[in-house]
Amino acid sequence: MADDRGVSHGTGTPDLTAVTDHQAKVAALLPPTPVLVAPLADCLGHALAEDLTSPIPLPPFDNSAMDGYAVRSVDLAGATSEQPVKLPVHEDIPAGRVDVPPLQPGTAHRIMTGAQVPPGADAVIPVERTDRGTEQVLAFASVQPGQHVRRAGEDVTAGETVLTAGTTLSASQLGVAAAVGAGQLPVHRPVRVLVLSTGSELVEPGATLEPGQIYESNGLMLAAAVREAGGEATLLRFVPDDVDAFHRALAPHLESTDLLITSGGVSAGAYEVVKDALTGTGVEFTKVAMQPGMPQGCGRYRDQVAVVTLPGNPVSAMVSFEIFVRPALRAAAGHLATQRPTRRATLTESLTAPADRRQYRRGQYDPATGSVSLQGAPGSHLLAGLAKANCLLEIPEQVTELAAGSTVDVMLLD
Repeated sequence: MADDRGVSHGTGTPDLTAVTDHQAKVAALLPPTPVLVAPLADCLGHALAEDLTSPIPLPPFDNSAMDGYAVRSVDLAGATSEQPVKLPVHEDIPAGRVDVPPLQPGTAHRIMTGAQVPPGADAVIPVERTDRGTEQVLAFASVQPGQHVRRAGEDVTAGETVLTAGTTLSASQLGVAAAVGAGQLPVHRPVRVLVLSTGSELVEPGATLEPGQIYESNGLMLAAAVREAGGEATLLRFVPDDVDAFHRALAPHLESTDLLITSGGVSAGAYEVVKDALTGTGVEFTKVAMQPGMPQGCGRYRDQVAVVTLPGNPVSAMVSFEIFVRPALRAAAGHLATQRPTRRATLTESLTAPADRRQYRRGQYDPATGSVSLQGAPGSHLLAGLAKANCLLEIPEQVTELAAGSTVDVMLLD
């Protein structure tokens, strides 16, 4: 069935879990992490737990914006290159000098960038507009009051909030925290994640493949995604397809783990070790109305550790992480920005989607034109297309076809 915009729609399948319902279940598994006070050098990427107010103004004092000479502007009135004004130089004021003497009328103090402007001075003439004298100086230009002077508090006033709770601390945020004198900050502890990679067919990248074997990539990929999202990741690889081995591998990590992520072993076939091992432990499995990534599971393993089980195909695993896990990780760790940024984009080519499932296609978004092109076919094993993509196109459940030129929602990955 097509609407008047040329968009075809499906009809609905009640036995599938809605994407939003599964998102809510995963989010409910992760309570807020504890708050710790950490040195600034250890706060990168963490979420600030409390507002940071500045106890001082920035700059904390009037200081010079240039290397030059601190002067009274009236003393240089009318100065030109043809008729320079001569002033005696009474003091040198390097940055960091604390015993800055007042400037007397009709004199100059040589001053460096960032140094405190002396009382009595109201401007700085740049060294380039002088003869660079040390005992006396010729000024070849006049200056206006306040020229080349950074006023105390013009950036931040004392008592002003410079960072709000929930801010993800990057280089510039840590810079302003240091500038206002904060040696440490209260931050949320990152979520501690164990990424468990199962499969007797998996081999360490770099080793020689035997027939029937594949290189293990999901574990490394998901652990990297956890770290990119601000979490702490431990990777446990090459657990064989054996239920007892699964539980033995997991046991030593339970006390130090907030969330267990698995990939694979959750479908309806034989040898689904994750499903076999976790059934009856508090983890429930479902089929979510999405492509890729229909087989999903989540719960709390033996009332101890939150668990999210992802599909085994690499694109399914990564898309599922983006849709379900990443927002929950960031919310639990106190970040205000939990979602990837989104854009509305114009589709450069037509596409089809399965009825009654929300489809996520890999794409390349061009911000200059506001357009998006597809990257690769929709197959959940086609990882190369995902590696080239900078966004995911989100095709609603009831849409089965979009023509070129249609508008679509995209989630930016970069």
